This record gives sequence, structure tokens and C-alpha cells, in this order.
Amino acid sequence: MSQKLPVLVTGGAGYIGSHAVLALKDAGWPVTVIDNLTTGFRFAVPDDVPLYEGDIEDAALLARIFSEQGTRAIMHFAGSIIVPESVENPLKYYHNNTAKSRALIEAAVKGGLSHFIFSSTAATYGIPKVSPVTEDSPREPINPYGMSKLMTEAMLADTAKAHPLNYCALRYFNVAGADPQARTGQSTAGATHLIKVAVEAALGKRGHVEVFGTDYATPDGTGVRDYIHVSDLASAHVLALEALIADPAQSMTMNCGYGRGFSVLEVLDAVDRVTNRTIERRLSPRRAGDPDSLISDNSRIKATLPWVPRHADLDTIVGHALAWERRLGDLRG
Repeated sequence: MSQKLPVLVTGGAGYIGSHAVLALKDAGWPVTVIDNLTTGFRFAVPDDVPLYEGDIEDAALLARIFSEQGTRAIMHFAGSIIVPESVENPLKYYHNNTAKSRALIEAAVKGGLSHFIFSSTAATYGIPKVSPVTEDSPREPINPYGMSKLMTEAMLADTAKAHPLNYCALRYFNVAGADPQARTGQSTAGATHLIKVAVEAALGKRGHVEVFGTDYATPDGTGVRDYIHVSDLASAHVLALEALIADPAQSMTMNCGYGRGFSVLEVLDAVDRVTNRTIERRLSPRRAGDPDSLISDNSRIKATLPWVPRHADLDTIVGHALAWERRLGDLRG
């Protein structure tokens, strides 16, 4: 078992970051959060976890955190994630996701930190010609969001060659669900994730669910995606950190998904099943840039880490998302 070093989680008040904080805390790691709370929520950070409200390009603040908390590793989730917005406002994404990541990496090097886990994305692959997608598939992003993440991967690779810092870039597929104990979940108003949208509709928070495209080359004509439970994703981050600590000469890039996909209609059927009601579905034209199918080849992460998904069941993912959505109504009051 590797030594449990103090970890700083950027964006730790957001959706995936808050689950990583819980995974670290549950496993006994000393954890601190930095979040500017533009899209994160204070209630998502446990009371006994130090929260610094500020920005990851604030070098003085980062130096103070490293000093006060003894930080030795970073899990980096902070950033902007809405693909269509990245097309409309590319400079926002190159600032928030690329320039700020560069500032964070520089602070880590100056602070003598040793390990860096990066929240990357399957959007780095663009529209893959072959699915399932391996880590060696061509990286050809079709939007500034994917490119902004790929540029950060490149910065990490080059920095790791020049400095005593190793890293792991985890390329997420479609993250969904919520903490099984309903301690945190997807809380963003107006979120675009399908399962989030569908459970909102099931609870009467939306009138219907838009189905974008019914003419894809898939069994039922709707897009197929690899949905991964956010808590399984968080556990992969903790295991990746242990691997980096165990072998400081090693850096890694790995897909995070289950290696199987569900169509939009299959997801909506699951929500109907779990909620015992029928969501209204409105069929709309496909969106530009949506691939027919995007499924991970997850053989590398399974071969590299002792990662065993615990929630790889669509109805379970939906059930946890639903429980959180109900609790969120109470939190917002």
C-alpha cells in the first residue's frame, strides 16, 4: 500500500471533483479543495475538508495551500465542460482549461509536488473511426473543449520529461449517477447530461426529453454512449494516484469507461423502469459532431490498476441519480 500523501483537489466542489474528495476521504487520504465556486457548490465539500475559495491560476494562493496543507499531489478537475459553449466561446475554454492548467502545473513544479492526476475526456478522440476506442486511437478533437484538454495532456507529458513530476491523464466517457449514499451528485442547473436531464423530467422538473438524432448507424437509430458511474470513476482516480506514488518514473494515460454502450432510448427506458413512469420523448435532428457510437476500450486501465467497477449497471446508475435529484430539491429548499 502506497503512502497516503496530502492531495489538493481542484474543482472539488463540482460534480466529479466532489466524488473524488469523498473517495479520497473514505480511504483515509488527507484532502484539501480549491474551487472558485462559479459552478461548484459549497455544500458538496464535507465540513471537515479544508476549502479554499479561489482560482487555480492564483500562484500565491496555491503556494500558500501547498505550504499550509503539505500538499504532495494534485487531482485536477477544475475547468469548463460544455461542448457547444466551447464552439461559441473558444477563448473561454483555452483560458479556463488550458492556460489555467498551465499555471497550475507550473505551481506544482515550483512547489516540488510529485504527482498529478488530470481529468481528461474522450472528446480528445473527436469522431473515432473505430469503436471501442483505445488510448492509441488518433486524437483529433472536433471542438475547442476536446482540444483544450488534449493541450493539457501534452503539457503534462512534456513537463514530466523535464521535472520530477509524474502524471496520469484519465479520459472519461459519459459520467453519470451520484454517490450511493446521496452525499453529492450532479447539481448544476441546466445540465446537459442525458441521465441528469431524464431524471429531472421524471420528477417533473422538465416537461420532456429531447432525443437528438434517430438516424444513427446503431440498433435503434439513437446515439450509443459508454456511461460510467461517477463513484467508479472516482475510485479509479485514487487507484491511479497509488500507482503514481508506487512508481515515480511512470506516467499513464487511460480510458475510463465500462467498455459497453447504451443508446439514448435504452437510457430513457431505464429511467422509465426505475421511476415507474413514462417520460415524454421529443425527436429532434441530430447535433453536429455527435458520433454514432462512443465506447471505451478499457483493457489498459484494467490491466494497469486493480480497478473493479462496483456500479456498472444502468438501472443502478439511474437509481443513484434519481435519489440525488430528490435530495437536491431539499438542499436548494
